[in-house]
Amino acid sequence: MIGYYINLAGRSLRSHKVLTALMVMTLGLGIGACITTLTVLKLLSGDPLPEKNGQLFYPQVDPFPADRLAAAHNKPPPIMTYTDAMNLVSARKARHQAAVALVSAKVMPQGTGAQALTQRPFFSDGVIATADFFSMFDVPFKYGSGWSAADDQNRAPVAVIADTLNNRLFGGGDSIGRTIRINDRDFRIVGVTKAWAPQPRFYAQELGGRSYGDGDGVFVPLGSALAAGMSPQQVNCFADSDVSKLETASCTWLGVWVELGTPDEVTAYRDFLGNYAQQQISLGRFHRSTIALTELGQWLRDKHVVPDDVRLQTWLAFGFLLVCVVNAVGLLLAKCLRRSNEIGVRRALGATWREIFTQFMVEAGMVGLVGGLMGLVFTELGLWCIRNQPAQYAGLAHLDLEMFLVTFFFSAAVGLIAGVLPAWRACVVSPAPQLKAA
Repeated sequence: MIGYYINLAGRSLRSHKVLTALMVMTLGLGIGACITTLTVLKLLSGDPLPEKNGQLFYPQVDPFPADRLAAAHNKPPPIMTYTDAMNLVSARKARHQAAVALVSAKVMPQGTGAQALTQRPFFSDGVIATADFFSMFDVPFKYGSGWSAADDQNRAPVAVIADTLNNRLFGGGDSIGRTIRINDRDFRIVGVTKAWAPQPRFYAQELGGRSYGDGDGVFVPLGSALAAGMSPQQVNCFADSDVSKLETASCTWLGVWVELGTPDEVTAYRDFLGNYAQQQISLGRFHRSTIALTELGQWLRDKHVVPDDVRLQTWLAFGFLLVCVVNAVGLLLAKCLRRSNEIGVRRALGATWREIFTQFMVEAGMVGLVGGLMGLVFTELGLWCIRNQPAQYAGLAHLDLEMFLVTFFFSAAVGLIAGVLPAWRACVVSPAPQLKAA
């Protein structure tokens, strides 16, 4: 029977081409707007490291002087001093722990002769961190690996570079052991990462970096970067300090991440943080025992990483879809009224109201599916427009397979919803008056 209803629906849609085109265009516009905004929202609000769900935490302590209030709502500042970060990392109270800061790395291409004269230095996003950064965040490697804790301790001039940078500098070959010049210092390459760009770029959120976009190109040990005179992008001093000596300055500039696998480990680490704060109070460094230990997902929600304008655009798109559905309902109703004679004849020949209802719902579903195809066109157009906006997340605006399939389920559902009222109206058509009129 469904095949028969599909055949009837096809004939009906072809016999009312203008009305069908209006319905398809109306639903396509609404579906395209919704799928465009939902695609962007999905990309921006996803879990950056799903394989470490519930295991990554961001500890915070409060080193501010007594006459300076803590951050909003009596929470510790979002980043730490070098002393506190190194104390937490050196304590080894978590499975993995890493101190992180961001730098703008000036990279000098390696070349000789005429080639050297044609190549110019360029800037790349860089990370300075301790050794656990790569194992804690599951950074994949194409060649080599990250540096060791001994390299941290010895401030070894080593570096890890991204695959994109390796392609630019060394043609994509195995560059392990070769030298790269960063900020006028030579570093030996020990690893080349595969494509790695978690979205959002959570570890950069409080460090002056972008929340979204391409991954970082250069990774350097924290101690080696300080020895080379690299300056972090985010430095907040709360007392008169020499910012050229960040290891002893009263400035916050490092973020610390820890990996904790079980609730007991989380409780133990929170107790450790509290004891650490009390210890620093007894030493005269701290004046408050305020601490925080926030899981990655909650931390991203607290920081409102997803831009408010994206959420607003999503709600507006659904509002626009509602208007489109109302218009489609009106067009389907108008079409139904024009087919009253046909419906009356079918009822007189023995068709039940359930069969009439099914026939019109199949027709509405077909309109929804064709509207979904039109919606895909509008979606790609909308995503193209977003990719040309000056936004951090612009380059991420691409339709993936999941949202491609969602479009068709969504369009069918929208078509069926729009068809409920017209189908019901068709069911209550009385055959006798229609036969007399005919």
